[in-house]
Amino acid sequence: MTSVLSHSAVPAPGSGDPRDTGVRDALTKPGRFSFSDHRLTEASTPLLPLWLACLLALGGGLSLMSGFPGADVWSLTLVGVAAILVSLVGQRWNRALLVGLIAGLTFWCAHISWLTLYLGPVPWLALAVVEGAFFAVGAVAIALVYRFAGLVWPTRLGRLVIVPLVVAGLWTAREAATAVAPEGGFSWGRVAFSQSTSPFAHLVAFVGISGLSFLLVWLVAFCIQLCRETSIRTVSRVTLAVAAGALLLVVPAWAAPTSGTTRIAAVQGNTKSGLLDRVEAGDNLNAHITETLKLEGDPVDMVVWPENAADLDPEASRAAAADLDFISGIMKAPLVVGTVAERDGKYYNTSLLWEDGAVADFYDKRHPVPFAEYMPARSFFRALVPDLVDLVTRDYQVGTTDTVMNVNGVVAGISICFDITDDSAVQSMVDDGAQVILAQTNNADFGQTDENLQQLAIARLRAIETGRSVVNISTVGHSAIIAPDGSTIDAISPYVPGAMVDDVPLSTTITPASLFGTGVELFVSGLGLAGLVMALVAAGLRRRNARP
Repeated sequence: MTSVLSHSAVPAPGSGDPRDTGVRDALTKPGRFSFSDHRLTEASTPLLPLWLACLLALGGGLSLMSGFPGADVWSLTLVGVAAILVSLVGQRWNRALLVGLIAGLTFWCAHISWLTLYLGPVPWLALAVVEGAFFAVGAVAIALVYRFAGLVWPTRLGRLVIVPLVVAGLWTAREAATAVAPEGGFSWGRVAFSQSTSPFAHLVAFVGISGLSFLLVWLVAFCIQLCRETSIRTVSRVTLAVAAGALLLVVPAWAAPTSGTTRIAAVQGNTKSGLLDRVEAGDNLNAHITETLKLEGDPVDMVVWPENAADLDPEASRAAAADLDFISGIMKAPLVVGTVAERDGKYYNTSLLWEDGAVADFYDKRHPVPFAEYMPARSFFRALVPDLVDLVTRDYQVGTTDTVMNVNGVVAGISICFDITDDSAVQSMVDDGAQVILAQTNNADFGQTDENLQQLAIARLRAIETGRSVVNISTVGHSAIIAPDGSTIDAISPYVPGAMVDDVPLSTTITPASLFGTGVELFVSGLGLAGLVMALVAAGLRRRNARP
């Protein structure tokens, strides 16, 4: 029985098809090559009718989402990618646009449903539509490669080797684009971010986040191509598929060498610190003071509070400054604390290093979130949804400070909330010499949803990627200290006040991902885009030669 995934464009050389001679002659004899030769004029036909492709894309989007926390069944990510890719094989661009939009909207609407908790459906739907549109454009690019692959790579070996690389490259290029645009990007749904608990997680130390996405999509695309090549025996297909997966798994984990430790107290106040929470000024500060006082007498090298823990700026409030002095004195250690700072009439989401009665250093958030921490085109959007726009009362500025602080002799990289998703911000910490990463966040706006689990998973992958311990400290959870190999050193139960006091490993190692990660992303994305251009050129030549 012929597989539903069988390739229909070009018979494999050596398969016994009489047309092989024409294909081989066209490829080997000078002056004989033409896109009008035999089956080289044919584009791949769709594997599935449109209605079934749309249904499979919908299921693929849901499966892709289920690979992320909280379902956290990492293997379903691969199943979702496979379903989406199969639904695109052979589709014309307009049908691929529809199929991709269905897959993208299904995934994004489910994946970021936590946005509706306090802000309602409008921001959630708007973000899902934007990301779904990018997903659809990426799907069109992949479909065009599948459709015209037989014109560009007419041999079985070419289709088996090159097509999966191009498809994975295009998927990665789309993820890379949405990680930086529009408005600074939103990289939340990258395939790699679903793999923090999978056996593939260790690969991120070698190839980075984009590299891991590429490898996983390549593995799925390779298995699909195996199924499409009908002349390959079933036993051989299984063997090759298993070998491809094993090739990724047998790569040894990065050694993640460390050099010494620092004792860190990280405090979770469990405060009502969400955008719409109505609390008295200073309540967040007092909650973190209360929890920190319970640690009195425990010797530490630094105390870390989360984003917005000091809801009174100590540089503007004498009372808040006195409170920080008191805590720093009681703990006999410097304090790293999140606050909102105003300088020259501009606002910044800031992390302060409080030491010896003053601010010794500060970091301003590099990646403020549009429509939450600032409002792009405020007058335009206010005309559409004034109530929602008016919730964003201040426009935070993009930080331009360096990413590290010297905290009691330790170079600490600072990340505030969504900064942890930003490849460039993470790379800057390593480049600036960070020995440990302090990831301060405030997840209160999202309540008891999957958002904070998804963010913790990203923090875990960043620890592996950089070879650095990550102290992920939230106002409400999930807070944890993660070792450079991705294991959990300590954690605080979510939605309760608490603290972690631990000896945290330090490292100055440079992982291959830190050294080559950006280059890997550019290279694999370039492979995908080059393959797409070749497919489009082949399609154009095919149309030209088909004219009478």
